[in-house]
Amino acid sequence: MKETIDILIERLGGLAPRIAIVLGSGLGRLANEVSKPVRIPYEDLPGFPRSGVTGHAGELVAGYFGSVPVIMLAGRAHYYEHGNAAAMRPALEVLAGIGIAAIVLTNAAGSLKAEMPAGSVMLVQDHINFSGMNPLIGEQAEARFVGMNEAYDRELREALERAAIKAGETLHKGVYMWFSGPSFETPAEIRMARILGADAVGMSTVPEVILARFLGLRVAACSVITNLAAGMAAGELSHEETKDMAPVGGEKLARVLRQFLTEEMPDV
Repeated sequence: MKETIDILIERLGGLAPRIAIVLGSGLGRLANEVSKPVRIPYEDLPGFPRSGVTGHAGELVAGYFGSVPVIMLAGRAHYYEHGNAAAMRPALEVLAGIGIAAIVLTNAAGSLKAEMPAGSVMLVQDHINFSGMNPLIGEQAEARFVGMNEAYDRELREALERAAIKAGETLHKGVYMWFSGPSFETPAEIRMARILGADAVGMSTVPEVILARFLGLRVAACSVITNLAAGMAAGELSHEETKDMAPVGGEKLARVLRQFLTEEMPDV
């Protein structure tokens, strides 16, 4: 990890961002708005993930968003790609190692609420780890017993809500349930998820939240809704549908994040 930290510090050339954003499906273009960009392929950063999912560029972009120094990770690794829930740990450890204090995670998700259709954006207030996997399994330090009462930082959430209002975008709020994937959920599983209190389902983010809290990072997360979950609409779910709809909600979330970074971001 030290090798990667040293490489990144050298490539950043004195830039010292305190916040990072993980760009999920539909948000990759936001990285193109970073000014004075430093672009580093994950392949140049030992330990960084190699995503095999289309729409995930696999590139770290650092620079300025307005006057705010920021790092954007264009792409992530998913548990379903290799069975490793801790695949993002090296990348997050490196971010923490260079001084990142807060991270905003984004994802594509299926909605369990008819009033939150495809193209909507949801602020994650809490999560349910239905997969049963945990990225801290095998960790020996006592810090592995991470408290999750405040997994999603209240101040960051409130700032994102203010940003949405200023951007003129509706920001739904709810609970995200992590399924392992890669197969989509069954209608019966969606009925169960609704009973358990979930508002959206997806195949990422939760491991990163757990790892980030373990590393002492403040966390916020937003979901781009790409479809109604299984059994709620006619037809079979598909990854093509996710890719087609992600840019619709992605542009809405991008407007919120622009406002958040330039006017509403708290001190971190």
